Amino acid sequence: MTVIADEEVQGAEGFDTKQYSASDGLILSYRDYGQKSRDKVPVMCLAGLTRNSVDFHETALRLAAAGHRVIAPDYRGRGKSSYDPDWRNYNPFTHLGDVDNLLTALNLHKVVIIGTSFGGLLSMAMAVSRPTILAGVVLNDVGPEIDPNGLARIAGYVGAKVEFSNWDDVARRMMHSYSPAYPDYSDDDWMHMARTSFQINKSGMIVPDYDLNLGKALAEAGASPDMWPYFAALQSVPTLALRGALSDILSEETFQRMQEMNSDMVAVTVSNRGHTPELVEPVCREAIDEFIARL
Repeated sequence: MTVIADEEVQGAEGFDTKQYSASDGLILSYRDYGQKSRDKVPVMCLAGLTRNSVDFHETALRLAAAGHRVIAPDYRGRGKSSYDPDWRNYNPFTHLGDVDNLLTALNLHKVVIIGTSFGGLLSMAMAVSRPTILAGVVLNDVGPEIDPNGLARIAGYVGAKVEFSNWDDVARRMMHSYSPAYPDYSDDDWMHMARTSFQINKSGMIVPDYDLNLGKALAEAGASPDMWPYFAALQSVPTLALRGALSDILSEETFQRMQEMNSDMVAVTVSNRGHTPELVEPVCREAIDEFIARL
């Protein structure tokens, strides 16, 4: 597993963009913040289903400034990573293998995982597949049980072919789709979400920044497995769980059950946020910084 530095963007905006080769040869990308930091536990940030490393930029800068090396990969088919010619590889097992390959390539033996949504599910799976590598886990608005209403909402847009000719239309689309989760967002916030969710394709149109074939993989996946045993495996791992008070993915009932099952878990509810908190909210910053500092 060879790590290949992208020299053209080295050092840009506080991070280096690098590449590595997955086990099947696909070239994948990741951001490396504070790579010279060695005195504190490194952090790996795993994004949501259609998201990528850009979501963790502010959090990664803050943690890097505090002395942590922060790794934020783009899953295959997202961000700057290559799209997989076989969409059937867009499954949790392949993604777990890619994460494992990256950890091995970087010679990281103990990390804190910050997992947003799908990234949190991968974190729970790692508690079973690679428990000794976890110094701690932050679950961002995800648990072992997914609310059917939120799952239906996600299934309704993942893989949908949409394109725009100007960014204002994209921002309006974001506001129309996600205002229940971010009721206090300004026009600038919606534009930022648009810019971090879409890209300009070769035809000059603005399209989602992920492989639309991900929708096929999601449709074929069917019912999710019982994740409660995976969550139970986190009982031996320091865990912080964040929940958006308006979330349609992590219900209040599931969140309460998680706390009952794992009494050592730190549980924080983020007001005025749905799925998912951005992690830059003051309550999130404070909770994450205190949690990681204790490790």
